[in-house]
Amino acid sequence: MPQPSPPPRIGVVVVTMGNRPRELAALLASVERQSVPAVRTVLVGSATPLTDVPYDITKIPLAENPGCPGARNAGLRVLLDSGEVDVVVELDDDGLLVADDVFATVQRLHASDPTLGIVSFRIADGHGETQRRHVPRLRAADPMRRGLVTSFLGGGHSLSVPMLRQTGLWAGEFRFGHEESDLAWRALDQGWKILYEPGLVLQHPKTSPARHAVHYRFTARNRVWIARRRLPLPLIPVYVAVWITLTLARIRSLSGLRAWSAGFLEGIRTPCGERAPMRWRTVARMTRLGRPPII
Repeated sequence: MPQPSPPPRIGVVVVTMGNRPRELAALLASVERQSVPAVRTVLVGSATPLTDVPYDITKIPLAENPGCPGARNAGLRVLLDSGEVDVVVELDDDGLLVADDVFATVQRLHASDPTLGIVSFRIADGHGETQRRHVPRLRAADPMRRGLVTSFLGGGHSLSVPMLRQTGLWAGEFRFGHEESDLAWRALDQGWKILYEPGLVLQHPKTSPARHAVHYRFTARNRVWIARRRLPLPLIPVYVAVWITLTLARIRSLSGLRAWSAGFLEGIRTPCGERAPMRWRTVARMTRLGRPPII
């Protein structure tokens, strides 16, 4: 009789800038309380020394801030190089795991389907409310609807290590915004699945992405970059045109419009990285899942 495969080993990556010590301590405590323990937790200090973190975890203090995806890559490289884990859970430093069986569920999901590359958690505030922008599908009215999707939430998710070895890590040059879409599109194009699992909850304060000064600039630049990097040529102008229309309908401040315009021009004029457009069958697959790569 063949022996059953051992359950996948869980690793954790958290990135902090050192400005949320109370929230970070609560998150790390919630990681420690998990019924299935993480093999290793890696805390990356983005331009912060991590001298006041008492937990016995792997600490990577970075001298400079490379942006969220670049900092996450520093943690991922440690876990991938160690060969100790099969799945990586990445969590925002101001989030909180409210249940103690999150890692057990992640372990079960990945063990049940070797083609499952990414599991997206549900982001909810302290009252259990999930913002529409945190539901990774177009029909976002019901945040409790589980299923396969084409994107995922950066604040709380799991990543298959075999998938990462095939797709590569985060697009560090993005720094902030749409790095999730870039990784999701690569994963889908390689045949991996992305599951939105609302039963996995990361409690997180209700926020707006526009609170970051670079939001409009990087959002504009990175949307152009991802189109140039990942879309078949005929879809690039369609994607950009749809996005411009939606942005002009939503933007409310003149300063935001100026920053957005500068980012848009930057996205056109600057190198976007290696171009590796998705296959048309991936376009068809995303369309069947409810979100063609033009929206």
